[in-house]
Amino acid sequence: MLNMRAVVFQKHGGPEVLQVADLPTPNIATNEALIKVEACALNHLDIWVRQGLPGISVPMPHVGGSEIVGIVAGKGPRVKGIRVGQRVLVAPGISCGRCGACRAGKDSSCPEFRIVGLQTQGGYAEYVSVPGKNLIPVSNRWKPEEWAATPLVFLTAWHMLITRAALKRKETVLVQGAGSGVGSAAIQIAKLKGCTVFTTASSEEKAKKAKALGADVVLNPQKDFAEELLKATKRRGADVVFEHIGPATWAGSMRCLARGGRLVTCGATTGPKVELDLRFFYTKELSVLGAYMGGRRELNQVLALLAKGKLRPVVAKSFPLQEAAKAQAAMEDRNFFGKLVLKVA
Repeated sequence: MLNMRAVVFQKHGGPEVLQVADLPTPNIATNEALIKVEACALNHLDIWVRQGLPGISVPMPHVGGSEIVGIVAGKGPRVKGIRVGQRVLVAPGISCGRCGACRAGKDSSCPEFRIVGLQTQGGYAEYVSVPGKNLIPVSNRWKPEEWAATPLVFLTAWHMLITRAALKRKETVLVQGAGSGVGSAAIQIAKLKGCTVFTTASSEEKAKKAKALGADVVLNPQKDFAEELLKATKRRGADVVFEHIGPATWAGSMRCLARGGRLVTCGATTGPKVELDLRFFYTKELSVLGAYMGGRRELNQVLALLAKGKLRPVVAKSFPLQEAAKAQAAMEDRNFFGKLVLKVA
């Protein structure tokens, strides 16, 4: 097969290391399918991979991109239930499917767990090869770029709120960073669960969009958002805080928690290290929970809700594939609401 266009980097660094290149179209194994990529959404993971993650090596030259939607262009003989020409979404987590963690639905705890676009080549390309078991047919309910804006962020938000924090109806939730992909997903999931949703947004425009998604109260992260939440809840605080920002918001997030509250976190966009006052932590009987993506069963649950329109993708802007560096720079500026997406086909 002929070469394909792809955006690659051959060394870690800033957006300038991303280059458009011609690469061989991937070969597929007997259990894999070749996907003609229509759209690939951006994530902070793409930036961390480009910058370099401690202890994790990636194949070079590297093609990033974990949230992929496209058309099946070919498949190996062991791939069942999928036909050539079908539009599919790529489940971003690859696991063995055999171990105890996989059997329990805890795919991201599998010893062989990998993420498409991290340990494998991703969707910043015209074609990508993935295991056939990672393909999920999607309807015409949403455009390809909208479907691309869903798998990783909605899976992560669902895993954080429903699985890890065990969110209950009528609880009070604080979602940090309404304008982020994972934040905009979390607002919707918490509201669908029947919760009172507080969130933070850095502008009036973002605040309006957050309320349109279901947020009850929008707080300004540049002010004392913890004090405002405590006032609004008559000093009780939030049952659950949804964190992914790190040191810039951590102290305020902890202060927001009600007695017995749970903070769940999946990221560290402002840095990897935070402080914790153990006296405050144990006297209020707080819980801090880590969350790393999620499992296929959870992904199927959120995709079913998206297919019914009970949850919806939030696309801020689309870029052509060759403008991937510009798109990643825009992500680092954070002046958008929802997801940034590369349109490939």
